[in-house]
This record gives sequence, structure tokens and C-alpha cells, in this order.
Amino acid sequence: MSNIYLIALGSNRRHHRYGAPAGVVQAAMEELAALGTVRARSAIIDTPPMGAAQRRFSNAAALVESELDPDAMLAALQWMEREFGRRRWRRWGDRVIDLDIVLWAGGTWCGKKLRIPHAEFRRREFVLAPARQIAGDWRDPESGLSLNQLFARLTKRAPIPR
Repeated sequence: MSNIYLIALGSNRRHHRYGAPAGVVQAAMEELAALGTVRARSAIIDTPPMGAAQRRFSNAAALVESELDPDAMLAALQWMEREFGRRRWRRWGDRVIDLDIVLWAGGTWCGKKLRIPHAEFRRREFVLAPARQIAGDWRDPESGLSLNQLFARLTKRAPIPR
């Protein structure tokens, strides 16, 4: 059985082989092909640092069709992160690569180490902006809203008081 995943990618540290964060994200998007068929790739966007991170991020999204179930996909993504040199030691810190399952065509998933949809994606412009480029009509199984609608709500500017 084939599964389709929306994967968020991010980097804010140089890599000895792939260079600047945008190059790291590009290389990781290419490596996703080892897990299945990459159906779509967003543009790579530049985003400000957040939390303890000190450097700007490069972010993107990809749609990957794979035979892997969600738990196996998570394990494969974490293996790929380690291969790129990621060391998990600080939440929100600088990282060579971050690969997250945001959504999957199967709806919701709740495993020991994985919850789909990703708990924070609705509040993250750096996830929604690239994701909507390639899957704007995909719906959040919990809210029923499309990625385009979630992005519009997130980025809606409050009116300026008069």
C-alpha cells in the first residue's frame, strides 16, 4: 500500500559537503527519493531564527509517495537526519537538517513516537508557506481547513486601529 506524506525540511547550519542551509535543504530533498517517489517540491524560502536558534533558516516542503508506514517513515527521516550530521540535543537550536512529517494522505496517526498531523504546523508560517505551494488544497484532518486556508488565517493582519 502506498502512502503520501507532506514532509517539512529546514536547516540553519552549513554542511561540509552541501554548503549553506539552502544547499543542505536541496540535498535533503534529493535524498528523499531514497524513501519513495518525490511527487512535488516547494521552493526553498529564507526564514528568521526562532527559539534558541541564532541563524536564519532555509525551509521547504516535499510530497513523498512511499510504501513505508508512518512509523517506518519517521525512522527513515531520523536516520537521514543523522546521516546529514544532525545531533538531537537542544530543542529549537541550530541544526544541520530537520525533517518532519506534517501530514499524510491517511489522515491522523498516533504512534509511540509520532503524531500526525504535526502538532505545531498550523502556527508555523515557515511550514505552511512552502507546503501550500505544493499541496494548498490538502486538508488538515483535525480542523478540516486546507493549507491555503490555514496560511491565510495565520498571516491575516489585524486591522490598524483608527
